[in-house]
Amino acid sequence: MTITVGCFALVDPFSVLEHQLKRIHDLGFQYADITDNRDGGQLGVEFGFAATASLDGNPYDLKRMFEEQGLTITTYCAHANLLDPTAPWRYGTSQIIKAIRAAAAIGVEYVVTTEGEPSTEFGHNMTEDQKVFTVMEKLYEPLRIAKDHGVTLLLENHGELTDSISGMEKLIHGLGNPDHLGVNLDTGNCWLGGTDPVEMTKVFASKIKHVHWKDLPKEMEAQRGTVFGCGMSTIALGTGAIDIAGVYQELVSGGFNGHTTLEIAGDEAVLQSYEYLKSLGAK
Repeated sequence: MTITVGCFALVDPFSVLEHQLKRIHDLGFQYADITDNRDGGQLGVEFGFAATASLDGNPYDLKRMFEEQGLTITTYCAHANLLDPTAPWRYGTSQIIKAIRAAAAIGVEYVVTTEGEPSTEFGHNMTEDQKVFTVMEKLYEPLRIAKDHGVTLLLENHGELTDSISGMEKLIHGLGNPDHLGVNLDTGNCWLGGTDPVEMTKVFASKIKHVHWKDLPKEMEAQRGTVFGCGMSTIALGTGAIDIAGVYQELVSGGFNGHTTLEIAGDEAVLQSYEYLKSLGAK
């Protein structure tokens, strides 16, 4: 299998998921991920202005929704807040487990999560070792569930720990480095967090199972190491500060041949990014 390129399922604001998937299909893509999700119901979905899937819904409804647009689901996103205290209103261990069970039911191999950035005084005041411990504790049961369900849980660069090579290594090895724990490389978040994405790719070549592509403008250089993630980029791949071609070549050298996703806003930038990756050898 060659490296494939899909699209983030948040193309247009204030639109339902069915609309997002049609837009992805019309842009010429065959792959997409289950992006935004939550427990229970949501007013925005019921009244037609939110592209959110319910973790308590029938996962086969999601599968049929993607299939109607000729799209293959490559990952189920479960980006969490694992550094702040557990609370009913925070996306955490319980939601990750629901995402794993839903993914397993419909044959999606990968669930993507991360620690995120803390928003409380408690989260900010922890030492690095304390942060590593709390993330490990909150991922212990999801990893057990993932193993039993035949799903691989991927850690994405989107936080102070996962944006650094040493932090990612501490989490992976602290959790026992099992086969069902991997990495979702995010080129933009990694760079923004202060790490060279090419070096990150080299170090974790055997663990990278999926990629989120973002390039970021040179003007953001001053923010590196102080901001640990962003949802989407507004510029095309190959036009910013990140060595996207270098990352791609390292992926190839490391034997990666899986799915990747564009996290790019704007049709022109999305299509230009797709063409750029195809020029490097992607499908």
